[in-house]
Amino acid sequence: MEEHWTVGRVAALAGVSVRTLHHYDRIGLVRPSARTAAGYRAYASGDVERLREVLAYRRLGFGLREIAELVGDPTADAVAHLRRLRGLLLERRDRAEAMVAAIDKELDVRAKGLKVTAEEQLGMLGAQLYEAIGGAYTATRRTEPRIAAQIWDALGDAQTVLNVGAGTGSYEPVDREVTAVEPSAVMREQRPAGAAPCVAAAAEQLPFEDGSFDVAMAVSTVHHWQDPIAGLHEMRRVARRVVVLTFDTDEPGWQDRFWLTRDYLPEFAGVLAEFPSLAGMSEAAGARAEPVPVPWDCADGLFEAYWRRPEAYLEDHVRRASSVWTRVGARAEERAVRRLGDDLASGRWAERNAALTGLDAADLGLRLLVG
Repeated sequence: MEEHWTVGRVAALAGVSVRTLHHYDRIGLVRPSARTAAGYRAYASGDVERLREVLAYRRLGFGLREIAELVGDPTADAVAHLRRLRGLLLERRDRAEAMVAAIDKELDVRAKGLKVTAEEQLGMLGAQLYEAIGGAYTATRRTEPRIAAQIWDALGDAQTVLNVGAGTGSYEPVDREVTAVEPSAVMREQRPAGAAPCVAAAAEQLPFEDGSFDVAMAVSTVHHWQDPIAGLHEMRRVARRVVVLTFDTDEPGWQDRFWLTRDYLPEFAGVLAEFPSLAGMSEAAGARAEPVPVPWDCADGLFEAYWRRPEAYLEDHVRRASSVWTRVGARAEERAVRRLGDDLASGRWAERNAALTGLDAADLGLRLLVG
């Protein structure tokens, strides 16, 4: 026999008033469809499921008319709604993290007794905040041909490719049938005209059947996932093979591979404190790991790209295109930039890193999982 819940019980569980539930009933948004033994109206499991969706959308700021259209969509089941809600929540989290970083920066400015202009105040907290941070990707995050060649070679003879955490579309092969997955609307909006079709979803819950693709690829995105191991398992589920560009924290003293994290930004280790081991990711993906050298003139403005061009890290737009700087916080960023600027001006950086000038590429921990 199916379990039923009274209006009072549902109100208590959901943290809303009985009056709210009665209102939803009157407007036809959520109606209790069952009856108790005493003849009182009660909520069946399907009603509770619909109420959960209504309340979740409501708490995300949707109006009741919009919610009615969303929950009334005949093409969306409970799983589809959960995936949509998860994507919206992740997007809200990203915006919140960006806002915290902006507030930290303003607090630092005010602590120094400096004036914050109206333009800066509105820019820090206005509607364009996250768009400005995400927007830096199109300016500096481009496909690096030498890294792309290694990734595309790993794709082998695959004809159907799923690009997970696709961002603006860098490294998507043009000679294959590509489907992109990207949870951030900011990134999806920046995908160029003619790019592969893009689905709003997260790596941990890919909306595809088992074995739907020849290869699932992911480029410099695993560190953003809520559960990297679950995401890798999902990639393995929906594709015959996987190709993943990620980062190695297994090697002892890995923090010292790169002068920027060694000498100026030790907080980088904290950013990856909970990042899975390379061995764990390799096992989850059923893949082997191979090094990916970073060229000295790397066209893709990833965090390690400017290892032989240190002046670039003094540029705000360069730092904004890498999430590391937002995640370490404004104080750490300001200190690192100040010290690096001082060392470049004094010649100390050049003295410490003289051996780099003769290198065309460097192994800074990037790894390609292929399996």
